[in-house]
Amino acid sequence: MEDRLRTPGELPRREAAEAARVRSARWMAVFSPAMIPPLLQTADYARLAIGPDTDDTGDTAGAVAARVDAQAVLLEEGRRFAFVLTEGAVRTRPGSPSLMPAQLDRLVEVSALPHVRLGVVPWKTEAAAFPLHGFTIYDGTVSVVETLTGDLTLTGSSEIAAHEEAFEAFAAAAVYGDELRDLLADIATDYRTLIDRLKAR
Repeated sequence: MEDRLRTPGELPRREAAEAARVRSARWMAVFSPAMIPPLLQTADYARLAIGPDTDDTGDTAGAVAARVDAQAVLLEEGRRFAFVLTEGAVRTRPGSPSLMPAQLDRLVEVSALPHVRLGVVPWKTEAAAFPLHGFTIYDGTVSVVETLTGDLTLTGSSEIAAHEEAFEAFAAAAVYGDELRDLLADIATDYRTLIDRLKAR
């Protein structure tokens, strides 16, 4: 997942920096083809996505707390958030399937927030393009791509335009509202079936 070579204190600092970047933006568009975005993660999902402590510093716990605390911006007036995920991102789990029903409940909860537009591109829908990587656009001026070794920050107008075009294409293929919640309910049923099957082994 997000596990990399780290120095002590790096994880909480990284989460604090990301939280500051989120707070500075009034509008965000997030496309995620592979995982649940940080602003939508439960604490259990975030703990596995961030990765374990490598030297017993407690950095992971601090980073998880910072990530969850940063989600308060979703409730603030004057902000707008647009999230588009692929169904693959929703179905890919960082650990036991038992953590996913609560994560899916979190997505349903967020989808009802007045400042948030959350959509998922179903696997049955023809893709607008190959989702090579995710990205987050901040206020239409910066796009951040998370890679295996760090974040790539893009500010060129042509780069931003390309990301905005890709976001809109995937957003047009996504489902929202009741259709989204029906899709998430179907995925939750699949997870519960998998949980029961694993218990029966």
